[in-house]
Amino acid sequence: MKQTIHRLLFAFHLTAAGLAFTACRDLLEPTPVQQLSDDKAITDAGSARSATIGVYDRVQAYYQLNWPVLGFLPGEDVRFNGTLNQFLQIDQNQLSADNVLITEAWTQMYQAVNGANNVIAGVPGVNDPLLPTTEKDQLLGEAYFLRALVYFDLGRGWGGVPLVLTPTRSKENGQGIRRSSLADTYAQVLADLTQAETLLPDATTRNRAVKASARALRARLHLYQKQWADAETYATQVIGNNNYRLVTPYRTFSTAPFLSQESVFELTFSNSDANSMWNNWFPSALGGQFNFQPVPAAIALLNDPTVGGSRSALLATTVIAGSNVTYGNLYSRSAQRDDPSYVLRLAEQYLIRAEARARQGKLTQALADLNAVRARAGVPASTAATADQLLLAIENERRIEFAFEADRWFDLVRTGRAGTVLGVTDQRRWVFPIPFNDLVADSDLEQNPGY
Repeated sequence: MKQTIHRLLFAFHLTAAGLAFTACRDLLEPTPVQQLSDDKAITDAGSARSATIGVYDRVQAYYQLNWPVLGFLPGEDVRFNGTLNQFLQIDQNQLSADNVLITEAWTQMYQAVNGANNVIAGVPGVNDPLLPTTEKDQLLGEAYFLRALVYFDLGRGWGGVPLVLTPTRSKENGQGIRRSSLADTYAQVLADLTQAETLLPDATTRNRAVKASARALRARLHLYQKQWADAETYATQVIGNNNYRLVTPYRTFSTAPFLSQESVFELTFSNSDANSMWNNWFPSALGGQFNFQPVPAAIALLNDPTVGGSRSALLATTVIAGSNVTYGNLYSRSAQRDDPSYVLRLAEQYLIRAEARARQGKLTQALADLNAVRARAGVPASTAATADQLLLAIENERRIEFAFEADRWFDLVRTGRAGTVLGVTDQRRWVFPIPFNDLVADSDLEQNPGY
């Protein structure tokens, strides 16, 4: 499930979608992915724990390749170094509703939602002395957090989406659920995060959700909703937690050991459950496919001591046919194949708070937050003085700090700058298309305008 075998996953989607039909019809009636069933019964402590880990596994599936690609490839810093049309469409901001990556991501995300729904519905009824109330609460909190994460990503990717909040046992369970508005989708995210925070432990597990994970995602949610005071409040709670700190030097953070003090929440891989993302970045001479290549402008910025500083570690160079070739090195542990997928980390919380404070006119405090991230990278302090200067400096800092993570495209969309920076002036293209197969399968599902 973790490998980048797009055709197999797509074939699975088509197979699952084609199972629902009736004898009186000549044509197959595929089932929308938000209606695919999850029949794993939760009856005791073991099955409750297993089902919860299964939700992490499903979130891990879409964060390993498809979601990061949808975050960095539409931006200006990475190009697709190949000929596969599904990647070229994303690179060129010309998506179609039958794009394989879009279909896979949507499928994986609703599978994760259904897994979370299964835990939320099943765990409260488990009566097993090996599952004490505190652990029940933790498993439920994790499920609420993971469902919030998925719906947040669905919202910023597609706009309002169908909100499925109970387990899907059959096709009929998921029928008739129309798309919610983006505001309602984000309201559901907030409700889930609020519930998660009350249930999760106040611990420091970085690859499973805890209270700080919920607070960090809530800070991001409020930022996207332009709720500046709330974004500042929740980012401050995470920054003020002594279990998290910016790791110096940056290279220590970027090469592991993972679960560093900068990581608030990450998805863990191992040699037996490998992250193959490195394969897409490394040149063939190093065993990779070199599908994603930093563009010259991004290479120059990262290598500039006054801009990238120690974040030049995101790049590496090798000699191929007598020439130096630069490649992305965020996923740098090809031998171990255990690079994590970063979801929430402390540098983002500083930049969230910087932006929220700048929007509220707290310029001195905003500048201090921005410079905390710059100091960690070993670059000179920013001298931005006005609100506009600060906001642009923060935007540019995020571009460098999260260069190869699932960030740049969504940043430029949420700030309304995708047209100015990327030339994507048709705002209908600022959200992704609903997959074609699901539109065919569900007459209640409406396509985003422009597709």
